[in-house]
Amino acid sequence: MEDEKHMLLGGKYEKGRLIGTGTFAKVYHGREVATGDSVAIKVINKDQVRDQGMVEQIQREISATRLVRHPNIVELREVLATKSKIYYVMEYVSGGELFAKVSGGGRLKEDVARKYFQQLISAIDFCHSRGVSHRDIKPENLLLNGNDDLKITDFGFSALPEQKRYDGLLHTQCGTPAYVAPEVLRKKGYDGAVADIWSCGVVLYVLLAGFLPFHDENLMNMYRKIFKAEYEFPPWFSPDARKLISKLLMADPERRISIQGIMRVPWYRRGLHRNNSFRSKKERVSSPDPTPGSLKKSTSSPAFFNAFELISSMSSGFDLSTLFENNGKKKVASIFTSKFSAATIVERIEAAARWWRFSVEKEDDFKVRMEGTEDGRKGALAVTAEVFAMAPEMTVVEFTKDSGDTLEYEKFCEEDVRPALKDIVWTWQGEDGSSNGGDEVNVDSD
Repeated sequence: MEDEKHMLLGGKYEKGRLIGTGTFAKVYHGREVATGDSVAIKVINKDQVRDQGMVEQIQREISATRLVRHPNIVELREVLATKSKIYYVMEYVSGGELFAKVSGGGRLKEDVARKYFQQLISAIDFCHSRGVSHRDIKPENLLLNGNDDLKITDFGFSALPEQKRYDGLLHTQCGTPAYVAPEVLRKKGYDGAVADIWSCGVVLYVLLAGFLPFHDENLMNMYRKIFKAEYEFPPWFSPDARKLISKLLMADPERRISIQGIMRVPWYRRGLHRNNSFRSKKERVSSPDPTPGSLKKSTSSPAFFNAFELISSMSSGFDLSTLFENNGKKKVASIFTSKFSAATIVERIEAAARWWRFSVEKEDDFKVRMEGTEDGRKGALAVTAEVFAMAPEMTVVEFTKDSGDTLEYEKFCEEDVRPALKDIVWTWQGEDGSSNGGDEVNVDSD
């Protein structure tokens, strides 16, 4: 058991009572010392992770969670490490699991279920725009905050674009059997985003019914029902809800409704509160509503970039090699440090975007959204560049893909961004000698 003297992590967080236990981790309620704010601290034993061959899963979970900052996703604030432990410092969500509302045969009123489903789809759509498939969507991984808003957690089974094989598909069977799409069970490859939509359909059914659409004490019998999409609607389901669920639980993934299709369904749109969703650029243009829930920064100076985030993302592929001594594949550079001012960097990015014939939209003084005028394999490429403060003499610039094809985005970063901005760049992500590349990141010692 960890010694009491390590309850204070680097003097920044105080670890409190145990609130959850998993196979390789324990979750504690914590407190940020400077502000008194509650956090959740997930403590992972590094030796256990190594012994069980779970290093890649931990790397993937951190990478995925870092990519998907959304009001309906539990925020990973930072990662800390000692010689024997990894600490995820996360947003504290006080309302418990959504599962608790439907366990024991309980069910939700249609309007309540719809609200949670709208928030789930908004968050999953954002994940997919970042190239992340969750792959374990179920009520136990959906939490509720103090405002009764949904928060997705547990990206341990998530998939990133580089996990796809030559055929562009995923091949790992994972997830919870009752929620898994039939194509995942068939072992012939699947699209993770399309499989997530099936799982969202199972969740919606459970919220409205209080029980699973596919259930059998014999696992193979349950799989047969899933393969055939063989289930029955309870009599209290409305016709519109039945119609949507039928499109979600479509056994043929090519005929399954898309997220864009879901968002056009009248049942889904009923009572939709746009101010509770994290909207795309096109949605913002069509509606004058502000976007509550997103962080608003002062225009006087850029936001602060977490130091560990810089160290981790500057190492190859955000692979936590400093924690596990295990070098992963090098990813495309999408983060750089600069000694130029934030204002100068933003001006250079805007000028470069116009040279690339991208449309430009400034969200604030330190965040620029760019969208290509030509459609690629998955529509127009849309990219956000954001400038963060690291120290008085240093800034960090992060490029992220909002939409479009991931390979086209990587090519854009390598062939367009790097040459255009080379004279203002101090260090690119993953370059040799950058950001403590060979030093262990420790905040205290065990």
